[in-house]
Amino acid sequence: MGLRISPVGWGALAVAALGLVLGRWFGWLELAAVGAALTAVLVVSMLMTVGRARYAVTLDMADRRVKVGERALGRLEVRNVARRRSLPSRIELPVGAVVAELAVPGLAPGAGHDELFAIPTTRRAVIVVGPVRSVRGDPFGLVRRSVRWTRPTEVFVHPLLVSLAGASAGLLRDLEGQATRDLSDSDLSFHALRDYVAGDDRRYIHWRTTARRGSLMVKQFEDTRRTTTALALATDPRDYADDDELELAVSVVASVGVQTIREERDLVVLAGPGKLRAETPPLLLDDCSAIALSSVGAGVTLLGRRVVREAPEASVAMLVTGSVPGDTDLRLGARHVTAGTRTVVLRCERGADVSVRTQGSLSLATIGRLDDLPRLLRRVTA
Repeated sequence: MGLRISPVGWGALAVAALGLVLGRWFGWLELAAVGAALTAVLVVSMLMTVGRARYAVTLDMADRRVKVGERALGRLEVRNVARRRSLPSRIELPVGAVVAELAVPGLAPGAGHDELFAIPTTRRAVIVVGPVRSVRGDPFGLVRRSVRWTRPTEVFVHPLLVSLAGASAGLLRDLEGQATRDLSDSDLSFHALRDYVAGDDRRYIHWRTTARRGSLMVKQFEDTRRTTTALALATDPRDYADDDELELAVSVVASVGVQTIREERDLVVLAGPGKLRAETPPLLLDDCSAIALSSVGAGVTLLGRRVVREAPEASVAMLVTGSVPGDTDLRLGARHVTAGTRTVVLRCERGADVSVRTQGSLSLATIGRLDDLPRLLRRVTA
């Protein structure tokens, strides 16, 4: 609960005090009358804020996760839990930077009032809905008292995605299953036989050799390599010509990330000040909804260093940026990636044709539309 005097109210209070003081000091009755009248108005305004309705308020969003272009539907229920009929009141519902005002009629004891609403979404964002608050005030807007009834609710507007089923297989699987020099007692790549040691899994006893030698022999394996994909997004505003390029870049990262998670492969996503959550597609998309450019954000020239620092185990790295950086900047960003890591530096330029240039383990690519991403990945892995 909070009482707030508006700037107009503070002005009226100052004029009232000044009128009463100067009117009495100089004997100016008209000025004193103005001060007295404003004082009376302020007192009445304060009295109009006294009292509190007893409501049970429920804010329910049909879906807290929507895609760009979909509407987020919600329902607001206000129920009178008092024993007496409530007076008509005004409810405020903040939606992002906008505050919607809803009129609630007088309600009998136990009666309720429902309001259905829809939030249009045109861009990726995290929209804070609420807290719902009831407001009492005077008709002049001098004083108001608000009571908060609910907590804020976040609605995630996810970026647009494109299906990559099959298109990313070559890029994500080219290193999968390669044997390393690390030995293991249980894996897919057979290496050699060794003498049995107490505690070894009996399933891996090589019975033919055991029978021939007269002592237990077990299989020794090599650890196979598991692909870890690192996605790094530039968040320096100087890398992008406009907001649409950023949206395209975020959609590219989100599409590749979601496909990687669905294929149950290890994933690290770097954007903004830290790592994004990559345990499930919804969590990744929630974090993608909040990506924003920052004056302290990393540009493409710093992405390679960041991949090495925060995802040193990465075997596939994709660095995504806008159209402003030139080829020199793109190569500079990839130069710091660990040798042997399959690296793709992707420039997002609205309306540009797909282009891919590959030299060794490095590919420089350009994309102009999200729908071109499957074709681009196929060309990268061709």
